[in-house]
Amino acid sequence: MASERANGDRQRLVPGLASGSMARVLAPIAIGVLMVAGWEAMCRIWEIPWYILPAPSDIARSMVKDWHILFPALVNTLRVTFLALTVAVVGGVSLAVLFASSRWVELSLFPYAVILQVTPIVAIAPLIIIYVPNLTVALLICAWIVAFFPILSNTTIGLNSADHNLLNLMQLYGASRLQVLWHLRLPTALPYFLGGLRISGGLALIGAIVAEFVAGSAGEGSGLAFRILEAGYRLEIPRMFASLVLISASGIVIFLVFTLITHLALRSWHESAVKREN
Repeated sequence: MASERANGDRQRLVPGLASGSMARVLAPIAIGVLMVAGWEAMCRIWEIPWYILPAPSDIARSMVKDWHILFPALVNTLRVTFLALTVAVVGGVSLAVLFASSRWVELSLFPYAVILQVTPIVAIAPLIIIYVPNLTVALLICAWIVAFFPILSNTTIGLNSADHNLLNLMQLYGASRLQVLWHLRLPTALPYFLGGLRISGGLALIGAIVAEFVAGSAGEGSGLAFRILEAGYRLEIPRMFASLVLISASGIVIFLVFTLITHLALRSWHESAVKREN
């Protein structure tokens, strides 16, 4: 009992956090702190002007000073990102179910989804912004195009990965298509869909930023990309970096949230998330 308790103490150095989890959290934080400290020291020792490379302390001051400008822009960018992601999820899953129901529909439409994916968004965003009069809708379409394909592709693969023996068994017992979809295909496709969702979350943010760069719009609906352009024109370099920090932080938070959702959804039954004994 004593050795088991000692072993448990070694594995759980902090209550509620195992040693493996601590290393996973603390190692990247330590690297980040060292990098920021080195950046700050380099700017101070070599006296690099703030308009060439601002120190992290300059960026932090700009973040606080310009928060009343940056926060509304962050909200606008995230609004477009999550609207596009929602439309991508609804459209991607619906189309994937249609593909799984009919091989002819999949063969007819999937190549067009591939064409949409491989066409660079930077090339078609100007056309979308010209032809769509509403700027918010144009930004939404651009972000949706980038986020749509991973969900469609992954969910289609997942729906088609259902065990053929179980499919035959359900058909033998007279299960309807809806019952097969609900009880077999959708649970099989869930890990694939969640994997696509994690990819699409970051891509939707990238699509929104690229569309904002192309639109270059000012006013109440402007996002972080326009704030970067505006700060560049005014040589407000610390504000440019502050905007970049917000974009990167948003992408990290989106990825972590979807990773947590994936873990919670799969940890009790799927091999990819079940905790192993050895």
